[in-house]
Amino acid sequence: MAAAFRKVMCTSIHIMCIVVHMMNDLRGRIRRTRRVAAPWSDDTRRGIGATHLDQLLERWADGYDWGVHERRIAEFPWVTVGAGGTELRVIHQRSADPGAPVVVLLHGWPDSVLRFERVLPLLADMHVVVPALPGFPFAAPLTTSGMSANRIAGIVADSLAELGYSRYTLSGGDVGGTVAELLAAEHPDRVAALHLTNIAPQRALTADPAKLAPDAAAYLGRSAQWFRTEGGYIAEQSTRPNTLAVALGDSPAGLAAWIVEKLESWSDESAFTPDELLTWVTAYWATGTIGTSFTTYVEPVVLPDRIDTPTVLSVFPHDIKPEPRSYAEAFLNIREYVEHPAGGHFAAWEQPEAYVDDIHRAVNLGG
Repeated sequence: MAAAFRKVMCTSIHIMCIVVHMMNDLRGRIRRTRRVAAPWSDDTRRGIGATHLDQLLERWADGYDWGVHERRIAEFPWVTVGAGGTELRVIHQRSADPGAPVVVLLHGWPDSVLRFERVLPLLADMHVVVPALPGFPFAAPLTTSGMSANRIAGIVADSLAELGYSRYTLSGGDVGGTVAELLAAEHPDRVAALHLTNIAPQRALTADPAKLAPDAAAYLGRSAQWFRTEGGYIAEQSTRPNTLAVALGDSPAGLAAWIVEKLESWSDESAFTPDELLTWVTAYWATGTIGTSFTTYVEPVVLPDRIDTPTVLSVFPHDIKPEPRSYAEAFLNIREYVEHPAGGHFAAWEQPEAYVDDIHRAVNLGG
């Protein structure tokens, strides 16, 4: 009788039952985590500290309430747009002013649309579109290969046309910044301006130092050193995504260690509370997207030599490898180079007011 009752309940409130089952399974997995000893367990230069991870896992298993955060996320003004032969889910926040400018916010890895949660209330004077990029949390399920940054740029462009927007400013960093560059290159008539927190990192792999200014050439050396000491995750995600997806997709502890290390080491001090970290990680766990989020690391990207769209580059001191102006100017039409005193890789989350100020700078450039 009880089993039959549960079956009826799952039919009538299917989503709720899925969430409850998922969270019960997650908590059970966390409690059964096999602790792995290492000589460097609490040396954060070698990855996430074991004590810190244990504290997060304890909170995740007992006390953390995903349902509260899931309901908040569900209340965003979501719409689904058919574009590029697939579905694109986007947050579409309309301004009260029909003639307001349009800004498109493009997230990266290892985050999601949640990167922009704190700037949404500050952008009421604009129409705002925040795509859940294909393969990432909250996006439509990704079932095909070939989802490169170039293809994603095309899908985003098609979705904006479907929403009725023919002119807009793009804002983003990380994967989202690369998508923004590509979209601007393919559709210069549509992209009024760019606001970026970094330029496409792939450019550092092919740039000719002999053609760069001295401090730009020196940046290539610093970038190469960063890749040697910090870029191991890129090598694994780009070359062996299937293997890594199994390890992270089956182990909450592994997933948390992989993502939290980046969230904390790439951001300014105290950028995230424990529950905020767990929410960003749970977004990947609940949607089962850690493996598909590697797509832009696996698929090759084709970048234009130069993009002439007016660009604002926001530089935050705790980002992973901030570019000097001369380097950025070799590839982009940098109109404003804004150096901030605080913030890191997830600047829209860490410094929302400063981030929004720079979006306004870009919108003003676009006219």
